[in-house]
Formats: sequence, structure tokens, C-alpha cells
Amino acid sequence: MSKRKNKTYKTNKNNTNLSRKRNTKNSPPASSRGQKNMTAEVTCTGLTNEGKGLAEWKGKQLEVPQLLPGEKAEVTVTKQGKFENAELKRVIESAEDRVEPPCPYYYECGGCQLQHMSNNAQAGFKQKTIDSLMKPFRKPNPILMMDHPYDYRNKSHTTFGTNQQRQVIGGLYAQNTHEIIPIDRCLIQDPKADEIVETIKDYMRNSKMQPYNEDTGRGFLRHVLIKVGKVSGEIMVVLVAASSEFKGKNKFVKTVRAAHPEITTMLLNVNKRDTSVVLGDQEKVLFGKGTITDTLCGLKFEISAKSFYQINPSQTEKLYGKAIEMAELTGKETVIDAYCGIGTIGLVASKEAGKVIGVELNKDAVKDAIRNSKRNGVKNARFYKGDAGEFMVEMAARGERAEVVIMDPPRSGSDEAFLSSVAKLKPARVVYVSCNPDTQARDLKYLVKHGYKVEEIQPVDMFPQTYHVESVAKLTRK
Repeated sequence: MSKRKNKTYKTNKNNTNLSRKRNTKNSPPASSRGQKNMTAEVTCTGLTNEGKGLAEWKGKQLEVPQLLPGEKAEVTVTKQGKFENAELKRVIESAEDRVEPPCPYYYECGGCQLQHMSNNAQAGFKQKTIDSLMKPFRKPNPILMMDHPYDYRNKSHTTFGTNQQRQVIGGLYAQNTHEIIPIDRCLIQDPKADEIVETIKDYMRNSKMQPYNEDTGRGFLRHVLIKVGKVSGEIMVVLVAASSEFKGKNKFVKTVRAAHPEITTMLLNVNKRDTSVVLGDQEKVLFGKGTITDTLCGLKFEISAKSFYQINPSQTEKLYGKAIEMAELTGKETVIDAYCGIGTIGLVASKEAGKVIGVELNKDAVKDAIRNSKRNGVKNARFYKGDAGEFMVEMAARGERAEVVIMDPPRSGSDEAFLSSVAKLKPARVVYVSCNPDTQARDLKYLVKHGYKVEEIQPVDMFPQTYHVESVAKLTRK
């Protein structure tokens, strides 16, 4: 793993120096932004739900990234208008839970927020966070952590550009900026993906392939998306380009595949829009069948470039296993899989349910779910494009019943229209899978007010080294 020359992290027990040089070529000087920088010495008293340290300063509460409870530190406070932003400059007295982050890009990237915490400290922080959020309902189970909390991401996304010397670079955007941090190895994603990206960088440096420039609108390659089948070993490489005209594509495919014969498919995705959305609508297969397959909970799933598939399969199996256990299926129940996506949890449930009905607004995801159902020989699952809430209201109006509703909404949680449809359908059990316990707690409050009781809550560490916590809750009708 190569380390950046401009990084000067020095750590010992009582003095951790976190000052570093940042690439500020795209940033105006502080004076032009009306900012005022001050240095302050603070003591951390706790953590936010995002893992930032809390500290008092001049009667105000600062949120300081990478600061741990009990630590005394020197911070830089940037005042802009009514707001103060704080950045950790130097740890004067370290906590026992502090460790040296193994990633050399940790303090610049922002993709991980907890690498400065020991694994036990991360578990304690996440447990405390979800215990606090779920206190109105019941005490959650101990969080299910990951044995090896690295290399778990089966999907990687690299952005390409040039540095000040006009050399090709690839990496991730620094937090809250469009400044690319050149990264050779991301410790939380599959190592194979990083190796492939390095080969693509070398190809670009030795050929005339140019990265896309957001300011000028010139250049070809914007991003590279890689998906890895953790069980199957199949690998998909998606080039996201600003043009459909790919000169030398045969040479590119041949070169990259010669270095990485494990690649089973390559695609060209065209995105001409000035947007933060990575993938465009136009897609062309360069090699292979355009999809990969992987196995989850004993079932095979076909994954396309745009398919949603859980990022951490090993932890997903723990999460889904717990969700199916909470559903208490006997082989007779009708199960609604709301927000079903490509059908993963619904198809897993089909092995123990009488009938599964999956509902999803994304038509492409529904097509994938139907294909996955056929691939696995599942006869008792049907998938429909539509709004799951409206679907359940119509079921209730027809006098139809479902004993179990499994819901896995986006980070924003559910809305009142959907939750009210659950109340109207009156399933005996609701299994709520959530990637955001904040919105889950809000939605549980609604369901409790409308006839349900929270019986069990199981947190799962789906995204080690980050502050995110996945949670599954079981509710029964009173």
C-alpha cells in the first residue's frame, strides 16, 4: 500500500499530531469566504450519532470529527456567520480506545468515520446509539459485529481526473467537495477491485484515453464501477464515460482482461449529464453477458450495473436470517415484501412461507426479481411494479389478508401513507429492516400508536469503520 508523501500523522500515547496538507487548488482563500479561524483547547464529553466528538467552547457545543470521549485536544474552529466548524488539529491526551487508522487516506477521505476507534469501541458506540434511539420501545439485542471488518464491500466506485501536473489520477471525492483524493487501496472494499482500477490507470497513462474534466466538459472516462460476486468470484467492470464513442475499446478490453482474467463482463455506460448521479441511461456490453451472479442465503441472484444488491453479503446473511426468524413462518403465511428491489429478502422468505408478494416501484428491479425467482425455481413468489402502500390498501379493500409484512425502505424511512396502509391491512407481524435507525424509530412510533407492539430489535454492523448501523425490528399486532 503506498502512502501519500504529504501526510504527516505522528502518533504516541499522549500527543497525536493530525495536521496535514490539503490540496486546496479549487478552494478560495478563507478571507474571501468570510471565515475566521481560531485555535482552541477542548475536552471531549461524548459522541454524536455520526461518531463526532462533542466539546464545549465559549458556551457552544462543537462537533469534532475523530475525537473520542475523555480526550483533550487542540482544534481549529472556523467561524462563518453564525456557524462554527471544528477540525481536529492535535490530540494532547489520548483515550484508551484510540488506535492508529490503518488507512493512509483516512483523515482526508471521509468515507470511513470510525477507523480511529478500536473494534470494541466501535461496537460500544453503535450499541449505545441504537439503545438510545430505541429506548421508547425496548432494549435492543447485542449488535452483531463482523469478524474481519475490512474488504467487505462488493461494489466500488472510482472517480477519474488529473492532478496539478496533469497526470491521470483515480480515487474518491474528499468529503463535501469535488476534490479527488488519489487512492491506491480502499481497505473496506474488495482488493480485486482496487487491482483492476490500478490496471485501468496504467492503461490511461500509456494511451490517449483522457479522464473527463467537469470544468471544460472535455475528456472521456468519468468513473469506473466494479461489482464483485463474493461467492461466485464473478466480476463486472462498468466504464462510465461522457461519450458513446470509445476509440480503442477492443485494445482496452483485451489489455485489462489479460491482467485480470477473472473479469466476466465489461460494460460502457454513457452519462453526458452534469450531475452527481454516477450512471447514465445508455448502456452497452463490451464483453460477457452484461450481468454477474452471486449467492446469498443459498439463492443465486443476477446483478446488473443498476441493480441494488446488499454491499456486505456476509453480514446481510445474518440480517436476513434474523428477519426470517422474526417473521415466524410456518409455510402457510402470505408475506408482503415491500420495497422488494431485486427480490432478495422475499425469495429468502419464500422457502418458509406459503406465498410471497413482492412490490417495488422500480420496473428494472421488478424484472430482475422475476428473473431471480425463475433462476432459483421459486414457485410461490410473485413480483409487481407499483406502490406497496396502495397495493396493501387495495388488498384490504378486497378483504384479502397477509399475515406478515416485511419492509425494507430507503434511508429516509417510510411515509405515513405506507404506514397507514400497514395499519389497514392488519398483518399479525411486521418485520422492519432499516439502514437508518433514526427513521426506523420514527416509523416504529407510528406503528405502535396504531395497534402494534415492538417485540425485538436486532442491530447489525453492516458497514464496519463507518457510523452506519443496520437494524431489524419485529412488531406484533396487539
